[in-house]
Amino acid sequence: MSQTLDAETLLQTRGAHRMLDAYVVGAAFERGGEFAAFALGDGSLHFASLGEPKEDWKNFVVHDGAILSVASDVVAGAIVTGGDDGDFRRTTATGESTTLADLGSKWVEHVAAYAPGRGRERDASTLCCAAGRQLHVFDAAGQRLKVLEHPSTVTGIAFDARGKRVAASHYNGASVWFTGAKTDTPRRLEWKGSHTGISLHPDGEAVVTTMQENSLHGWRLSDGQHMRMSGYPTKPLSISFSRTGRWLASSGADTVVLWPFFGGGPMGKAPTELAGGGSVVVTRVAFNPRSEVVAAGFADGRVILGEIEGGRILPVMAPGRGPVSALSWNEGGSHLAIGTETGFAGIIDLSKGNK
Repeated sequence: MSQTLDAETLLQTRGAHRMLDAYVVGAAFERGGEFAAFALGDGSLHFASLGEPKEDWKNFVVHDGAILSVASDVVAGAIVTGGDDGDFRRTTATGESTTLADLGSKWVEHVAAYAPGRGRERDASTLCCAAGRQLHVFDAAGQRLKVLEHPSTVTGIAFDARGKRVAASHYNGASVWFTGAKTDTPRRLEWKGSHTGISLHPDGEAVVTTMQENSLHGWRLSDGQHMRMSGYPTKPLSISFSRTGRWLASSGADTVVLWPFFGGGPMGKAPTELAGGGSVVVTRVAFNPRSEVVAAGFADGRVILGEIEGGRILPVMAPGRGPVSALSWNEGGSHLAIGTETGFAGIIDLSKGNK
């Protein structure tokens, strides 16, 4: 009994949660810090306020079909989504929804956004969506700036920490583009096989992709050196770099697998593993944007926080609500959003002032 209660303490004392009606595809926080949004497989967005009243959740159907991807918008007060109806949309918490691009019969499977920090020009804000082989790039107003062509279907997109580059994974490798270039010529990173997702090192030092064959593959951008990270029992579908770029967390094993990106690693270095001891596979990982703490969700619904230094594990949610399908932090690292395949959605407030 005590184990179950301990595992639920954060959810019950610092959380707000609901059982929704469909698979939670993803979660994102609005940049103004007012709400979180959960994107569902039935085409609806559910908005949860981070203030009071926490009971006031709103929902709107924004796609004619499933939502396939979701991200924070570059402007406060809105969320961007892609759907199998071919639309790339911007939606506010009041339900106002605008189509930024209608891509016809092509599924908009991936969306991403870069917004500069305080003191930087808003003109640097960039939105992207991927449909088929094309990566569409937009400014903050939603005006399309360019269309970037790839050799095969784009399977993932990611910005670097400064928004200067965007990387896309696809069959047989990845492509890295400069978003502000007048002439669009990508750097092609080649490795045979099916690459299913991508992440860029915060300092732009490396690109890492998830692969169909139970492994990760990376390229060191300074010299093109390949980095092979294998040994997973299942496909590692979720990866996340730490704020400093020292660690890359990954799913796909019954522990959180952490590859070191320092001291010459990950080449020739063994990974560190957290939250082991069971046979349940990690399905999602997400590093806190402000600290060396990683959130991990498991196939049985369990969610934990892992502290890299010292290996301390803090339970967040007990098993029993279905495989974790979404994990997302707000920009300040104070709130964690959780979603599962069975339709559970929750927000945990980890700010110091919460009691």
